[in-house]
Formats: sequence, C-alpha cells, structure tokens
Amino acid sequence: MDKRTKRIVLSALMASLTCVATMIIKIPTPLQGYINLGDCIVLLSAWTLGPVYGFAASGIGSLLADLLSGYGVYAPVTFVIKGGMALIAYFLHRVLKGKIKDILAMIISATVAELVMVGGYYVFEGIMYGFSVSLVNIPANLIQGVGGIIFGVILVKAIGKHISVER
Repeated sequence: MDKRTKRIVLSALMASLTCVATMIIKIPTPLQGYINLGDCIVLLSAWTLGPVYGFAASGIGSLLADLLSGYGVYAPVTFVIKGGMALIAYFLHRVLKGKIKDILAMIISATVAELVMVGGYYVFEGIMYGFSVSLVNIPANLIQGVGGIIFGVILVKAIGKHISVER
C-alpha cells in the first residue's frame, strides 16, 4: 500500500475511533457538554498521521460525535478546536522531540493542545452562556484533557510505530 493510501485509510479509521471514543463514555458537565475519551485518539492521530490528516481525522471524528449525540450547535466549533489540537500537538512535538526525550515532548505538546481545547470551549460557551457561567466547565474540560494526555501517550507508545506514517 502506498503512503497516500495508507494515510487516507488510517485517517478514516482514526476519525471513526475518535467518534466512538467520544460517544462511548459520556460524563455530563454543567453546561450540557460531556467528558469523553476522544482526546486520546485526537492526540494519537496528530502524532501518527501528521498535521493535515491528523487535523482531518480529529476534526471530522469529533464533529460527527457531536452531530450524532445531539450537540449539533457544538459541531463546527468542535471541528476547529479538535483539529487545532491535532495541529498543535503535532508541530510542538516535532519541535521538541529532538531536544528532549520523546515522551516528555509528547506530554508537553499534548498539554498545550489540551489547554487550547479548554480555552476554546471556554470562549465558545462564554459567547453562548456568558463568560462567568462558562467557568463551570473548565474543571471538567481539564479532567478530560488529563485523561486524553495519559491515554494518548499510552496508545502512541503501544501502537504508534505500527500505524504511523509520521513516526
């Protein structure tokens, strides 16, 4: 299989896995959102597929989860936030990995990406509900981010070399 075909197939797989991981465990948050495991697949996609395909898989999979779960109003913003997370995780990891240990580069790049997610949803929900009200979802989004980092790093260490077109 050539590299382009492999990227397309893996991107479709990662989009599907992102959607399922987002939908399979949903812990409700105060402003009608939910904590989920989708971020670990977003990070895995970033580190194994590269910026373009990682963005597409992350954004599309997360957008589909919102649409299929009845959170359509979030879908466009989720596409941008989750795709942006993949871009940040990919590029920051790439900059750091030659300078520090790979696992530390992953943790730092994932942390920055997750903080962007927390900030992105804070701004979106601030516009929708008011900024003082949107503060209540920050702890839940931080918990989701920490879970995404932990499981994302575990997944990439466990299977990343087998599926990667970037590593």
